[in-house]
Amino acid sequence: MQDGYVRLEFWQLGLAASLILLNAAVSLALGLGLSKRLLVAALRTVVQLLLVGLVLEWIFSVGRWQVVLLMVLVMTLIAGTAAVRRTDRRYRGVWLDSLVSMWASSWLIAAVALVGIVRPEPWHLPQYAIPLAGMILGNTLNGISLGLDRFGDELDGKRDQVETLLALGATRWEAARGPLRQAVRTGMVPTINSMMVVGLVSLPGMMTGQLLAGANPIQAVMYQIVIMFLIAAGTALGTVSVVLLGYRRLFNADHQFLAGRIVKKS
Repeated sequence: MQDGYVRLEFWQLGLAASLILLNAAVSLALGLGLSKRLLVAALRTVVQLLLVGLVLEWIFSVGRWQVVLLMVLVMTLIAGTAAVRRTDRRYRGVWLDSLVSMWASSWLIAAVALVGIVRPEPWHLPQYAIPLAGMILGNTLNGISLGLDRFGDELDGKRDQVETLLALGATRWEAARGPLRQAVRTGMVPTINSMMVVGLVSLPGMMTGQLLAGANPIQAVMYQIVIMFLIAAGTALGTVSVVLLGYRRLFNADHQFLAGRIVKKS
């Protein structure tokens, strides 16, 4: 044990990695055809996390705000593009919409956390700035992805209904309000569901990490409460903004639905 936590060795990582054989056995027994994907996923997990660990170790030693912001910027770009890759229906400008929504919502909430709530000294302390931003980005990614996917599905599946409303004199907002509400709701519901059972079904990641590091349980709980509210706010802002940006691209000022811009991913 060192500095309040149990130090892991590489042989222990290898022992944990061997547990993936259980997944492979299930795949082979049921003929799921997932063995190759499991191997690739396991290798990517190890390589990606080890590389991130080396990068973070260097960033923590440097401690400059420029380096911290660069790291968060790279994370934001990856999250913004990953959100679009998960969607089946896309439109021209969706990549920019996703990146803008991810950046605006996540950075705003992260700034509130660092400057107004947690308030580390200095504000860009990597031990706080990067994990907080990462958790907000990861959950906002899910909200944006789900919201975009549902918005495209709703508009494509209810095209006749939307165009009928417009033909009868409805404004573009009145015609799109139903799909828009469903999209935002879809993006926000997973976060709300996790908040309903947090601490009862499972202990969240940040709280678990702090407990393993020897933190006071009450302090760990307080940090987790803060994180849950930050995640909820970031997800809501990100989902609403990306759906509204999509709405502006798919409905013009003449109250026409530009359905031809929606393309299903091959």
